[in-house]
Amino acid sequence: MYPPPPETASSAVRGPRAGFWQRLAAAIIDAILVGVVGIIIEVILGRSIGAIIAFVLGVAYYGWLEGSNSGQTVGKRAMGIRVYDFRQGGPIGTGRAIGRYFARWLSALPCFLGYLWMLWDGEKQTWHDKLVGDVVVPVSAYPVESWPN
Repeated sequence: MYPPPPETASSAVRGPRAGFWQRLAAAIIDAILVGVVGIIIEVILGRSIGAIIAFVLGVAYYGWLEGSNSGQTVGKRAMGIRVYDFRQGGPIGTGRAIGRYFARWLSALPCFLGYLWMLWDGEKQTWHDKLVGDVVVPVSAYPVESWPN
């Protein structure tokens, strides 16, 4: 079902990784999409309840799409990249994808250092990638059979 991991020195998946600019563009696309939907919900339902519902929908968006078999949000799909399990290959699942969503906050806290970490990391992993054990890879090397499942 999934391509076998390229030659491995250990159980970790080896191969090409998504670049910084691809990941940044995907994040911007997703932020705009989730942000616009959140604003619409807040306008319709009011600020307090709307913000809560928008937050829950944001968590569900990333959890479902990044945890799906494709490992792609709308932004990642547009940029031709996907989230991939670093240890076993394949999808990371919804639970780990939700954990990845919250771990992004840790990556952002110290002046986005956790996001920039991928620039000098050998596996091009951010802190949130490391925390949940994933990598972001190009679809050209790790094809997606269907989206979002």
